Amino acid sequence: MWQSKKWQGKNRWRGVGRAATAVVAGLVILAVPGPASAKGEPDEATIQRVVSDFARNAGYPGIAVAISKGDQVLYTGGYGKDSSGAAVTATTPMPAASVSKSFTALAVMQLVEARKVTLDAPVRDYLPDFRISDSRGEQITVRDLLNQTSGITDSTLPEKSLPQPDSLAGAMTRAHDATLAVDPGTKYSYTNTNYHLAARLVEAVAGEPFADYLRRHVFEPIGMRATVTIDQTPRDLPRDVRKGFVYAYGVPIPVTEPKRFVNGSDGVVTTAADLAKWLIVHSNAGRAANGTQPVSASSIAAMHTSSDQRWTYGMGWNVDQKGRVRHSGVWFTYTAEQLLLPGGYGIAVIGNSGIGLVNEGIGSLADELATLVTGGEPSPGVPVRLIVDLTLAGLTLLSVFLGVRNLRRTRAWAERLTGRPSWRLVLRLLPRLIPLALLTVLPDLLGGIVGGGRDLTFVQLCYYSVALVTWAAVAALMNVSVLITRVVALAHLRRSADSPVTRDVFAQIAPR
Repeated sequence: MWQSKKWQGKNRWRGVGRAATAVVAGLVILAVPGPASAKGEPDEATIQRVVSDFARNAGYPGIAVAISKGDQVLYTGGYGKDSSGAAVTATTPMPAASVSKSFTALAVMQLVEARKVTLDAPVRDYLPDFRISDSRGEQITVRDLLNQTSGITDSTLPEKSLPQPDSLAGAMTRAHDATLAVDPGTKYSYTNTNYHLAARLVEAVAGEPFADYLRRHVFEPIGMRATVTIDQTPRDLPRDVRKGFVYAYGVPIPVTEPKRFVNGSDGVVTTAADLAKWLIVHSNAGRAANGTQPVSASSIAAMHTSSDQRWTYGMGWNVDQKGRVRHSGVWFTYTAEQLLLPGGYGIAVIGNSGIGLVNEGIGSLADELATLVTGGEPSPGVPVRLIVDLTLAGLTLLSVFLGVRNLRRTRAWAERLTGRPSWRLVLRLLPRLIPLALLTVLPDLLGGIVGGGRDLTFVQLCYYSVALVTWAAVAALMNVSVLITRVVALAHLRRSADSPVTRDVFAQIAPR
């Protein structure tokens, strides 16, 4: 496929507000048991209730959950079903989306600890072929890529709108056309391109494909044997990864993820069981549950901490308004979240429905589970997603009604106004083009204003909100139809009025 500031990172695609989102009518959420919870921790039934309540209100057909504390897995489980009808379990493979950035950051930090990479060295020291269409590009450091402060943004390189590369080398080549919005290291701006370049740096320095590096140095050492990373969706998705869903009018619709290059930025496909092991590494000073130490405690701390008080993003992780460390993940058909709490708790969730209008993804479920494990009582949300879609459905029907009514009144309208000056008629008809103009620029409006500058194509907008696009399209169609029929009617009546045979007849008709 969009954190102390609203819409930072992928959260920028999430919508407008932190409210929980839409109901799926008649959906039955089934819990798949995970390991028994430790003494004093929330029991399985309580976790099941919180997750199923969220899924019902927010319109998620299936959700996978992992909860850890220190070096212990407290819980893994699955809820609901995937698009094939199979139950989602703790071992169901699902995309982690931009949670993947934390894996890329850890891989870079491994090379830093091996003295093969220096964080504050220019990227070109490790990627001699790296260049962009801005002389300041030579100043971009490895740290800038991981901190999202390179100066490259979605507006200077619209990575979703451009042709999608097949490899990390191709992603670096595509970046040659990038310019910089600001000097490197001076401003945070989230873009997937930074992590495409970071992953390319890993494979160049390590001398092996990025996917192989992660498998040998990250996934396998800590026991994540069901986890992989891919280059491009949907082409490279493992065969056992089912289609995710988009949401429309209370109904989840299974669809194929649009074509995107994702490796390094959001290409990790994993399971709840594996994510629990990943959480332990980050909650346990870099040590995995099996005793391996893929990275040092100091590197873990560096990844979790912003290097500048002007922003809250560290390296593949962010700090939210409560001081907790987290990162969200957004595809157009899946969403994910990982959250680390003081006291050693780790929470990861993946849902098989994409982000949408007023649906910020699945991060609010992670927050509810955080409340639960720390002794609070989560409050169930309201079906805002459904309410918004039903409102848009009402506006769509209203647009149809008004359009049909105006079409039926076309002749009377033309007869009443045909004698007026042409410039006044043009001014009267021009507003009919506003809905079409809005439809045309809607991806830029949502990406630029709501999404904080993120790139979004029209096809991806359709994934984001079927109901919004439908309303905009219907309103545009009806208004253009009214405009065309009124222009034709005016032209016909004026020709008739200029005819000597019909002038007297028109003079009697016009006042009506």
